[in-house]
Amino acid sequence: MGNKMWGGRFTQQPDAILEEINASIDFDRRLYAQDIAGSRAHVTMLAETGIVGREDAEKIVQGLDTILSEIAAGEFEFSRALEDIHMNIEARLADLIGPAAGRLHTARSRNDQIATDFRLYIRDVIDGIDAALAGLQGALAEKALENAATVMPGFTHLQSAQPVTFGHHLMAYVEMLGRDRGRFADARRRLNECPLGAAALAGTSFPIDREQTAKALGFDRPAANSLDAVSDRDFVIETLAAASIAAMHLSRLAEELVIWCTAQFGFVRLSDRFTTGSSIMPQKRNPDAAELVRAKTGRIIGALNALLVVMKGLPLAYSKDMQEDKEPAFDALDAFEIVVAATTGMIADMEVDAKAMKKAAGSGHSTATDLADWLVRVLGLPFRDAHHVTGAIVAKAADNGKPLDRLPLADMQAVEPRITEDVFSVLSVEKSVKSRTSFGGTAPANVRRAARAWMKRLAREAKMRA
Repeated sequence: MGNKMWGGRFTQQPDAILEEINASIDFDRRLYAQDIAGSRAHVTMLAETGIVGREDAEKIVQGLDTILSEIAAGEFEFSRALEDIHMNIEARLADLIGPAAGRLHTARSRNDQIATDFRLYIRDVIDGIDAALAGLQGALAEKALENAATVMPGFTHLQSAQPVTFGHHLMAYVEMLGRDRGRFADARRRLNECPLGAAALAGTSFPIDREQTAKALGFDRPAANSLDAVSDRDFVIETLAAASIAAMHLSRLAEELVIWCTAQFGFVRLSDRFTTGSSIMPQKRNPDAAELVRAKTGRIIGALNALLVVMKGLPLAYSKDMQEDKEPAFDALDAFEIVVAATTGMIADMEVDAKAMKKAAGSGHSTATDLADWLVRVLGLPFRDAHHVTGAIVAKAADNGKPLDRLPLADMQAVEPRITEDVFSVLSVEKSVKSRTSFGGTAPANVRRAARAWMKRLAREAKMRA
């Protein structure tokens, strides 16, 4: 005897191994709310177009509402023999209302059903991610405003390069996250087409109203091609791509947090809420949250790669391979949400050691570029000549073990006699950062302006979401 949902031409039950590899209910059960929403919209449309009687449609809607309540209350019994969330719900609906349940599947297939469910789910996830990323941006902007004038070393090649402010450094991540939110928004806009009504792959001969079901489910429009509607997983791939890029950004920040809270740097201190101790070394404060943010990026990127590999060789339209789209996506997006929450918590609780940052900012003759710029601006040297003169002066400072702002004027004049006392007006780290007033530069006034602008923007967005 075959499966009662699809086994009309089968005379034997599926092998246990087939049941094991075929069943998806263990993970796709989380789509129950989206599946029921899609079914409600579908049967309402069937009733309004006269394809299904209103009495049967009302019974179906009432039964679906009961099932929704049962699942939400943890009272629903899921069956692996019924393969997936669609069949589990339909079977329970038949138990509740009898033969009328069989009318629900008129003019649709599990192919367009799952494509619709998954789009609804990804859309909901993106909305949650956007709000979470906005919260992280807010935490970063607030910390940046507090540290708009906190001087720290700016690095290239992880070598001290030029002084910047800690606020400016944090605002760089606010900008990155803004681009990340844009990518998620783009993915959401493109996914917002409704596959429902595409049926198995060719559409249906029933006079359905796809515009109605699309509108009822909050989609912008029905998907235009039935083959594409059921076989497309770009919306998952694009969302995972956006998550991978965003996770990469957060991994970079996590790496910096790990470095900054070492004894060798001592720039920041993470709170007890986001650090752990050692079972053998009582002095240890391990930045485990930051390390796990860094590590979980791998599984997020891995999920993107996995789905690309699944999809790369599939002919149109639907193949069972596409069942492998959900587990990695669920896992990756769950991980990403945790990563964002952990990063937000670390930033909000983080304590900054401004003295340690300032001391490090002056190391490595980090104001050498300011000296070269002064030579160009005041003495009129071509920049390449100024670069050469500055290099010679830096060599003298290094030989004497002094920072540039403490090197005697006579030593500088031995390299370039026209240098005057005025040069010391640009050689301290505070004056260096204060002078970087070009748009996007590290000057404290710039940082305050940028942080406040973002905070106002985020407040407006939060008001719109509320």
